[in-house]
Amino acid sequence: MRLFVFGVGFSSRAFIERVKPRFEWIGGTTRSQDKAERLRAMGVEPFLFDGTAPGAGIAAALASATHVLLSIGPDEAGDPALVHHGRDIAAGRPEWIGYLSTVGVYGDHDGAWVDEETSCKPVSTRSVQRVEAENAWLAFGREADLPVQIFRLSGIYGPGRNAFENLKKGTAKRLIKPGQVFNRIHVADIAGALEASMARPRTRIFNVTDDEPCPPQDVVTHAAELMGVTPPPEQDFATAELSPMARSFYGENKRVANARVKEELGYRFQFPNYRVALAALKAAGEAD
Repeated sequence: MRLFVFGVGFSSRAFIERVKPRFEWIGGTTRSQDKAERLRAMGVEPFLFDGTAPGAGIAAALASATHVLLSIGPDEAGDPALVHHGRDIAAGRPEWIGYLSTVGVYGDHDGAWVDEETSCKPVSTRSVQRVEAENAWLAFGREADLPVQIFRLSGIYGPGRNAFENLKKGTAKRLIKPGQVFNRIHVADIAGALEASMARPRTRIFNVTDDEPCPPQDVVTHAAELMGVTPPPEQDFATAELSPMARSFYGENKRVANARVKEELGYRFQFPNYRVALAALKAAGEAD
């Protein structure tokens, strides 16, 4: 089997490391030569692709790719991988295509539960573009008669990217907005769900998220307790100084259900809530 990844980032790196023994060859795109060398050190053949034009050598690589993972965010022109290499993917006839999206596509539901059948009503421009990209890939799958699986991810964390790190850097905040909750997902569970989906390559949408949506300040408080440090002071969300992007995240409030990925893929989450995950990260030295 041969895997090609458009946009090797935090989540797709975890997937690559998990499934590497199963593939005879793995290729992936990056925007810079420096990152290309890091991919090579991971055992991934790098391809430069900035999303503005087809990347050198990518068409030939896709001709023999059995699995394709799409991990590049869309822009106003759509998904760069689809725009510039959709025909190449179709010609290669991969047995599995995965697209990493976001639970942001659901928009705001006033804290109510949503699942994969819930209508999308995206709020931010980036979420609108994600919905358009999802629809474009699903249409591609129908037209090319290829399976396309959409994975809607919640807030991603894991080694080197978690509440402990934010506390150590002094960037952790405890913003209080009554009723606000978020889901989150450990990067290892993203990799695990993607691996499980490879055994069932049919067009489907999956929420990849933990079991327990909760107020974001609870995670910071618990991490501080585990570190034995004083948590940052609580701040009223309404008066806090935030970037427009940070504030926009709080404009979407929902609880995201994950039953489908468990029932249909048979996947069991390694880190079903933030307490289990933070305990494991602390045991691995992340809180030091």
